[in-house]
Amino acid sequence: MTSATRIGIEGKSVLDAVGTVVVGRQRSLRLALAAILAGGHVLLEDVPGLGKTLIARSLAQALKLDFKRLQCTPDLLPADVTGSFVYDPGDREFNFRAGPLFTGLLLADEINRTPPKTQSALLEAMQERQVTVEGRTFPLPRPFHVLATANPVEYEGTYPLPEAQLDRFLLRLDIGYPPAEEEVEVLRRRLARRQEDATVEAVLDTDRLLALQRGVEQVAVDDDILRYCVDLVVATRAHTAVEVGASPRGAQALVLVGRALAVLDGRDFVLPEDVKECAVPALAHRLTLRPETWTSGTTGVEVVTELLGRVAGPTSARS
Repeated sequence: MTSATRIGIEGKSVLDAVGTVVVGRQRSLRLALAAILAGGHVLLEDVPGLGKTLIARSLAQALKLDFKRLQCTPDLLPADVTGSFVYDPGDREFNFRAGPLFTGLLLADEINRTPPKTQSALLEAMQERQVTVEGRTFPLPRPFHVLATANPVEYEGTYPLPEAQLDRFLLRLDIGYPPAEEEVEVLRRRLARRQEDATVEAVLDTDRLLALQRGVEQVAVDDDILRYCVDLVVATRAHTAVEVGASPRGAQALVLVGRALAVLDGRDFVLPEDVKECAVPALAHRLTLRPETWTSGTTGVEVVTELLGRVAGPTSARS
C-alpha cells in the first residue's frame, strides 16, 4: 500500500467521522480537510446558522487537535488574541500569559465582526506560526490552523477583511443552504440524540496529522500542472473586471491544495481536475474587482469560473 493510499484511507475516515454530525456538505468538508493537510487556514463565509462553527469544531475533534474558540466582537483587542504580559506580585515580574492563539486549531468565530486592527493580530501567527508581544517572539504549537467564520459584509456590524488578511487563508469556502432533505435529516439527528451538543470521535492524533502533512509534501507535480496553475493566476491579472489579480501565493495555493486533494483520492500525483476543484475557493477571495464591476454585481467566483473555461489546461496527464 502506497503512502498516498494510506493518507486517502485515513482522510476518508476523518470525513466519515465528521459526517456523523455534519449532514451533507461533502464538498466543503473535503476542501477544508485538504487545506489542513496542506498546512493552511480556512475561511468559512456565509449567512448565520449554516453550520460553519459545527464544521470547525467537528474537524478539530476528528483530528484530536487542541481546540480553542475566539468569539470576535467589536471591542476585542489584539492582546486578547495573542496574549499579554501580566504582573505577578509573587515573582515581582511580568510573565507572559498566552492567548487563544496557542492551540492546535483556533476557531475565530465571526472574524469580520472585529476591527481590522485586531484582525491583523492574526497575520504573523497565520504566516509564520509565531506571535511577537512587546518585542518578544513566542512560537506557536504545531500543527496550528485557523478556521475562521465570517458573515457576508452586507450584514450590519461587520468589517471587510483586509486584503493581506484574506491572502493568508489558503481557501475561502461558501457553505450555502442545504437541500430540503438534508435539512430534514438535521432535524432527525437532533431529535435522536436528545441534546444540542454533538461529539465526533477522534480518528487521528497530532503526530499522525503531522505525518500526513509530511506525506502530502511528497506528492509529485508535473511541470505542465505548474504551468497551468501559473496561467490561471496570470489570467486573473489581465481580466477586465479585476483591478488587482491573484499574487504568486495564489498559484502556491493551487499547488498545495491540489496535492492534498490528490492524496485524498489515493494518488501521489496531481491531475488538472485537482487544480480545477480548488481553483474557485483558492483564488476568488484574492481578487480585487474594479469598482464599476463590483457595483454591477460581478463576483470573484464568477471571474475564476469564467477563467476555468477559458484557460487551456494540460493536454495530457498521468492516470
